Amino acid sequence: MGKTLTEKILEKHLAGGTYVPGEEIAIRIDQTLTQDATGTMAYLQFESMNIPRVKTELSVSYIDHNTVQIGFENADDHRYLRSAARKFGVYLSRAGNGICHQVHLERFGKPGKTLIGSDSHTPTGGALGMIAIGAGGLDVALAMAGEPFYLTCPRVIRINLEGKLPPWVSAKDIILKVLEIFSTKGNVGCIFEYGGNALAHLTVPERATITNMGAECGVTTSLFPSDDMTRTFLEAQGRAGDWTPLAADVDAVYDKTVTIHLNDLVPQTAKPHSPDQIATVREMENIPVDQVCLGSCTNSSYKDLVTVAKILKGKVVHPRVSFIIAPGSRQVLENLSRDGYLTDLLASGARLMENACGFCIGNSQSPQSAGVSLRTSNRNFLARSGTKDAQVYLVSPETAAAAVITGTFTDPRDLNMPYPEVTMPERFHIDDGMIIPPAPEAEGAAAEILRGPNIGAPPKNEGLPAAIRGQVTLKVGDKITTDHIIPAGDRMKYRSNIPRYADFVFETVDAAFAKRAAEIRDRGEHNLIVAGLSYGQGSSREHAAICPMYLGVKAVIAKSFERIHTANLINFGILPLTFRNEADYDRIDQGDTLEIPDIREIITGSRPLIVKDITKGLEFEAVYDLSERQKAMILAGGALNLRS
Repeated sequence: MGKTLTEKILEKHLAGGTYVPGEEIAIRIDQTLTQDATGTMAYLQFESMNIPRVKTELSVSYIDHNTVQIGFENADDHRYLRSAARKFGVYLSRAGNGICHQVHLERFGKPGKTLIGSDSHTPTGGALGMIAIGAGGLDVALAMAGEPFYLTCPRVIRINLEGKLPPWVSAKDIILKVLEIFSTKGNVGCIFEYGGNALAHLTVPERATITNMGAECGVTTSLFPSDDMTRTFLEAQGRAGDWTPLAADVDAVYDKTVTIHLNDLVPQTAKPHSPDQIATVREMENIPVDQVCLGSCTNSSYKDLVTVAKILKGKVVHPRVSFIIAPGSRQVLENLSRDGYLTDLLASGARLMENACGFCIGNSQSPQSAGVSLRTSNRNFLARSGTKDAQVYLVSPETAAAAVITGTFTDPRDLNMPYPEVTMPERFHIDDGMIIPPAPEAEGAAAEILRGPNIGAPPKNEGLPAAIRGQVTLKVGDKITTDHIIPAGDRMKYRSNIPRYADFVFETVDAAFAKRAAEIRDRGEHNLIVAGLSYGQGSSREHAAICPMYLGVKAVIAKSFERIHTANLINFGILPLTFRNEADYDRIDQGDTLEIPDIREIITGSRPLIVKDITKGLEFEAVYDLSERQKAMILAGGALNLRS
């Protein structure tokens, strides 16, 4: 029996466990990436381990999220990251050089390598044939320290892409179809592996759009083979020597196989407020559009922006529309400029933003009140744009361009013009001047770490108490994202100051939560959260676990969890529990007092866990799905405590 490409790469990197789907395994990590919204805490955690230099083949620190510098906090964090990179042997991609996933694809990614990053869209690297996984910052810090990365050995789902995309239909429409099929929940512990004859026509940037948004399905990662398209891309990046052919065996066996016929696809959109609320663009026609944002790590490549430039050449933005473009990297911007396409975009009325995440994380370009915003980014969660009543739709660059011209949601096939053909450069203009390579080891050892007043030490938890007793401080429903738990946007400037950042936990759900939780904590009681399906979707930001931990949250009881957030909860000593019987969710109310007696003994002895609702006089069984390694972390109060 042949092997999947996933199995080939993971087995080559296996550092613990046996390749049996569903079992915990450990893998060696070749590369890491961090970004400034999560990286500051990751390097503070690495620093606390007293290891002089990273032990990976390559680690890169990107400054791409909080580049809007109002106040001292973001600039101080960037200074800290520069000094940490110098001291610990890390590449630094400076502010303005581009979004981590786009730049890593261009300059560092290699087929067959393993990569983890403190950003949930790290799977973008799967477009190059890498096992690229999003993780919490502490897991990345541990990988930089030479520790293996632990994950559930995946079930592999084959997605065959057959045929060829029709005009005006693009890679974004492919991944939106995947989201329509698989949704944003129920895919934990899976990897999407792509194949089919359509791969002969899909460039690496198009594949990157697909692997990037696979994260919205909740899978561990997504993976394309390394083939002639991969070689062409790496040659254009001046990195032909990094190419190696990689593919699944023809007789590989998959847990499931799904076939998508590209010829049948039409322009699609994800409606507010979830990436899996899929409809055709035709169904949305004539809805007035107030804003169009082109860019983010999903659709900001040279190909994406040239396509839009060709559509808009000689036209002007509709009077109602604010049109924003954010190139994915400095390389993309320079090549657009050299080839004349930037002039066409600016002549159309486009507003040029920095090569950064920007609008995608809500730290700039928030829409007007109740505004309709069409975005080529990957997430449209409630309030993520920075405007809570915004109606954000996810679309392809082609659909975005159509709305720029018409001022309404318009199927781009109705533009009555030939579909623009884009020829990728045989060789990109490359300038790595904004990437600072690691300092020699002796210089790094002598380097000083520079801190600002907003930067504190990473907080540690206390060990798991003998019993948990406290209030259901909050009860929430399904699909609670990390944006719901701890907001992005302008609040992220406090990411290095946990006591301050914790003031905003669940701000968009219940503005009184943080104050209520702090009062309960200060009385010596515990906080518990009750949730529905797919708790912890979205971003990898570990602050969605650190800040609740700081507020005294000891356990979250949910119908189901997403992968990265589960790992983050365990890393910081919060117990993730699932209802044995989901109907018990309906019997519990916010404000109920819950008790779990003898919790340490239960976990140590692998005994059934019974939760008592003292308020209602009832009890129910909850499940803790923990490996022995994870049990040790929970008992100690988190991973950092085990290293003390």
